[in-house]
Amino acid sequence: MRVVLVSKALVVGAYQKKAEEIARQGVELTVLTPPSWRDRRGTQTAERLHTVGYELRTIPILFNGAYHMHLYPTLVKELRELKPEVVHVDEEPYNLATLLGVRAARAVGAKPIFFTWQNLLRRYPPPFNWFERTVYRSCSVAIAGNAEAREVLIRKQYKGKIVVLPQFGVDPNIFRPPTDLDGQVSARRRGKEGAFHIGYAGGLLPEKGLDLLLRACAGLEGSWRLTLVGSGEELEALRNLASECGAADRVTLGVRLPSGEMPGFYRSLDLLVLPSRTRPNWKEQFGRVLIEAMASGVPVIGSSSGEIPNVIGDAGLVFLEGDIESLRSQLQRLMQDRAARNHLAVAGRQRVLDHYTMEEIARRTVAAYRAVAQGR
Repeated sequence: MRVVLVSKALVVGAYQKKAEEIARQGVELTVLTPPSWRDRRGTQTAERLHTVGYELRTIPILFNGAYHMHLYPTLVKELRELKPEVVHVDEEPYNLATLLGVRAARAVGAKPIFFTWQNLLRRYPPPFNWFERTVYRSCSVAIAGNAEAREVLIRKQYKGKIVVLPQFGVDPNIFRPPTDLDGQVSARRRGKEGAFHIGYAGGLLPEKGLDLLLRACAGLEGSWRLTLVGSGEELEALRNLASECGAADRVTLGVRLPSGEMPGFYRSLDLLVLPSRTRPNWKEQFGRVLIEAMASGVPVIGSSSGEIPNVIGDAGLVFLEGDIESLRSQLQRLMQDRAARNHLAVAGRQRVLDHYTMEEIARRTVAAYRAVAQGR
């Protein structure tokens, strides 16, 4: 089966492991990505980290950074050369790139499939609602990244088959604990001064709730340090807040690591926190950093926003979003209770092995491709 996967997300090298796993299952795969992608977090230049068993091509992009209106002007030419049976457009159905990708697929006789994270029921104005309706009519299978996204598709009267699975899993051989989780994990992670290391990775954006995390940490008893890996528009505001809280010397922020360095970052942590807050136009759609940390044997705390509680399950702690005191209480508890941390570390890794490995996500993705190709 010949498949073309069009995905701006695969500019990230760590995510390319999914393509390797898809190819291992007998798929003749070509991945098309732009040379870079710009968003509110900054610019991510295309990496080449996992490229075994499939072809990874960069193709031109127009309107880079325009989430709804970017497009790939040479896509039809690429598809005519590659002659795929299935074209997976890794985009929301209301985006121009998806509409044009679906049309390009049909123009060369391929069957299209799309992906959606959208977990809020939103009605879009023209022309985006027209894009969405056309994509719905053209695709017999859709992949929804979470359970609420599936419900949105149903409420919007999408009639095709819906497969619920996240966009990416993790490779547990890359994201792995620094020890065998034998009770020495937390102690070995401590820095030279023994400070409890709390971390976050992702965009430095208002909806990520990092001001809440910083204020919660500022009230902790004991020795701690906080590292916020990522970039975004909240950088200066968070620096100022750290100074206002008297915690500037304990907080490191504004560092954006290449994807290949993220496993080492997780292994340096005692705890990872994802304190997202729901906005009228957004709520957390998955929280990939949670499964990366869990696979690395790092206990996690997440807010109640969107999909976070479903991702964590009973393998971490969840606080009511926006509740600083609840978050601080959970942080303090895990700082002081090594046994609880080690229990969550083991439970988190097992949850990833059971549900969120890149191999499992790839296997289910290939099953969706076969369903499309066979017209089921």
